[in-house]
Amino acid sequence: MAEVYTSSIINAPAERVWARIRDFNALPAWHPLIAESRIEGGAPSDQVGCVRDFRLKDGGRIREKLLALSDYEFSCSYSILESPMGVENYVATLKLTPVTDGNRTFAEWSAEFDCVPEAESQLVSDIGGGVFQGGFDALKNQFGT
Repeated sequence: MAEVYTSSIINAPAERVWARIRDFNALPAWHPLIAESRIEGGAPSDQVGCVRDFRLKDGGRIREKLLALSDYEFSCSYSILESPMGVENYVATLKLTPVTDGNRTFAEWSAEFDCVPEAESQLVSDIGGGVFQGGFDALKNQFGT
């Protein structure tokens, strides 16, 4: 099983960052790779079990299911149902922790998944550097850091 872990510091309070990313359908508002998103069946975007169907700016389509959402822990977990990436059993968690020194946020994004062995290194790099760090960099820019 492949594992990806990326962390970053965002110079904004965790409550403000969480307010930006909490909505499971809001990826296009803060992540630079996402063109559009919708929640299937009209379900609330914070309902565990809802499915988001989104399109990447490069044209790819991904469907993900919300597995857990905690306003107390500033975290959400989701699985990929369909993706062009060639991953299976993909489960990811995005978690924020308040940093009291400077009222900042420690952000962590991790995932585990199965894939063919020859693709693992590239997928780990693409997901960790492109998807996860790309999202953190966009959040830093949005919060003026």
